Amino acid sequence: MTGADLFWLFFILSAMQPILRQKMLEAARQRMLAKFEQKRGSRVILLIHRQETMSLLGFPVMKYIDINDSEQVIRAIHLTDPDVPIDLILHTPGGLVLAALQIARAVKGHRGKVTAFVPHYAMSGGTLIAMAADEIIMDEHAVLGPVDPQMGQYPAASLVKVIQEKPLEKVEDKSIVLADMAEKALKQMKADVTDLLEGRFDHATAQQLAETLSQGKWTHDHPISWQEAKALGLPVKTDMPREIYQLMNLFPQPIKREPTVEFLPEHRGGGRMPGNSGTRNTILSRFFGI
Repeated sequence: MTGADLFWLFFILSAMQPILRQKMLEAARQRMLAKFEQKRGSRVILLIHRQETMSLLGFPVMKYIDINDSEQVIRAIHLTDPDVPIDLILHTPGGLVLAALQIARAVKGHRGKVTAFVPHYAMSGGTLIAMAADEIIMDEHAVLGPVDPQMGQYPAASLVKVIQEKPLEKVEDKSIVLADMAEKALKQMKADVTDLLEGRFDHATAQQLAETLSQGKWTHDHPISWQEAKALGLPVKTDMPREIYQLMNLFPQPIKREPTVEFLPEHRGGGRMPGNSGTRNTILSRFFGI
């Protein structure tokens, strides 16, 4: 074998490595999903958003809930018998209100029990979806977030407040239009959240909770802990199954950069520290994503 042959062999193997790694990840996900579904006797649906890198320019792009997500989740619900439980795993910064609301309504309309699992965070639209579930399982350090509408880069509640506190003749026409849209968005969101919560709460309690979560009481990125969510009246528990964390490990962050957090992904107890075999398994798991 000549040097040129070795070069081309190395080139082909290097080109195939990302494809092989992705196929192994997909196969591992399918096996884990099937195992979890069998254990729970449910349909498992994952809604997981990671930061991605553009293939050409290499800059990061944050994924969020969009219409494609709502189409796929609703299709999965339609492919599930009405009495079969659904386990919905949420890891998302939020996204389009339309898409999140479509998913939330489909979740509420499912006759069987729906459990929302939040291993790390489900903000904004993710919280809207979680509220429609019969039960929310959160990690002890996971967070939800407010569902107050945003008008571009501005909170709707803040736009309305500007019009209320500043003389109208000193406000630009564009700001008046934005404030009008913001007021409508706040009313619509409160009505939508109230509708999602009714059935679990009486109308007055549902309206009060909708007021708290959707009308700008907090900043949009305010982290709502499981204790705070439970105090609000949401059906929150913290008995997160270990399989959820294993599934999250099969969705590695795809950005190619040096990690800012690094550790051996093994359980630590009172026994002996791992030897060379443990380190070798760690290297393999990082290379292949398993």
